[in-house]
Amino acid sequence: MADAAPISPEALRDFVVKALASQAVPAGDAAKVAALMVEADVYGYATHGVFRLRQYLARLAGGGCNPTPAVTVAHETAATALIDGDDGLGHLAMDAARELAMKKAREAGIGWVGVRRGNHAGPLALYVRPQAEAGLLGMAAAVGSANHVPPYGGSDLLLGTNPIAFSAPADGADPFVFDMATTVAAMGKIKTLLQQGEPMPEGWMVGPDGKPLTDPARKSDGFLLPIGGPKGFGLSVAIGLMAGVLNGAAFGSDVVNFTNDTTSSTNTGQFVMALDPAAFGISDFGKRAEHVFDEMRASPPLPGYDPVRMPGEGKTVAVKARIDRGLDLKPALRRDLDALKAEYGFDATLA
Repeated sequence: MADAAPISPEALRDFVVKALASQAVPAGDAAKVAALMVEADVYGYATHGVFRLRQYLARLAGGGCNPTPAVTVAHETAATALIDGDDGLGHLAMDAARELAMKKAREAGIGWVGVRRGNHAGPLALYVRPQAEAGLLGMAAAVGSANHVPPYGGSDLLLGTNPIAFSAPADGADPFVFDMATTVAAMGKIKTLLQQGEPMPEGWMVGPDGKPLTDPARKSDGFLLPIGGPKGFGLSVAIGLMAGVLNGAAFGSDVVNFTNDTTSSTNTGQFVMALDPAAFGISDFGKRAEHVFDEMRASPPLPGYDPVRMPGEGKTVAVKARIDRGLDLKPALRRDLDALKAEYGFDATLA
C-alpha cells in the first residue's frame, strides 16, 4: 500500500461519484461534488478534499444531509442574494453562490451571496479562485462545521475554525489566493494526523488545564487556539455574524457537530463575494497587483528564511504536475476509501 501508484484525478472523481450515488445522490449533483472534492486535492488542500468523503457519506446515510436538494434563491437584490441549500451537500450551494456572485459583480460591480441550510463544502479556495481567474476579486467565509474554540478567555466551545479566503487577479503565473482558518490549525489537519498516526505540533491545541495537547486522539478533550489570541477571536466572531447570523444560519451554541451528529440539519452558513475592479475605474488591476507582488518578492529574506512568496504562488505548476503524474494518496486514506466500498456497497477502484 505504501508504494501504491498515483491515482489519476479522473479515476478519483469516478470513485467519488459512485460513492455518492450509493446514497441516492443524482448523477449530475454527484459529478459536480466529486469534481470539486478532487479539485481540492489537485490544488493541495488534501485535508478538505476526498479525505472528507467518509463524513459526507455518513451524513447522507444518517439523514442529516439531503441527497436530492432543491437549491434555491430565497431572497435577492441587484447586488446580493441568499441561497437556501436545502440541507444538501455543501458544494452544491456554494457553487451556486459563487456563480451568482460573479454574475452580479459583472452587472452591479459587486455580488455578495449568502448561504443558509448548507453543509461542509471543502476548502473556501474553491469558491474564490474562479473570481481571480475571471479578473475579479473574491472573498468567501463560513461558520465552522463544529465548535472547537472557546471565546477568548472563556471555556465554553462556542466557535469553530470559521475560515475565510480572499483572491485577486495578477498578471503573473498565479492569482493571489489566500485561504485560512481563524485557528492556528484547521481541524482537518488534526484529523489527517490522527488517521496517519502522527502527533500534533505544540501550539495547535491546549487541554482543559491550559497545557499543550499534542495527541490528536485527544482532540475532543481540548481547545483549538485562535490565531493572534483575541484578534483571531474577534475575526472569528465577525465571520460568524456575516456567514451565520446574517443568513439565518447557525452560529454559537446552535452549531451542530457534523461529524458526531449525522442525523440533524447543520444549517451551515457561508457567503461568497465577487468584486469587479472596473466598478472603481481600474482596468489594469492585475498589472498593478503584480508590480506590488514583484516588489515583495524582491525583498531580501531575513537570515534563516526562504525567499518571499505570495499566497497561491506555485499552484499552477503544482497542479499541472499532479494532473500529469496523478495524486499520491496517503496509505491510511487509501485504506479508508477501500473500506467505504464495503460499508456502503458500491463497486469502484482506485487503480
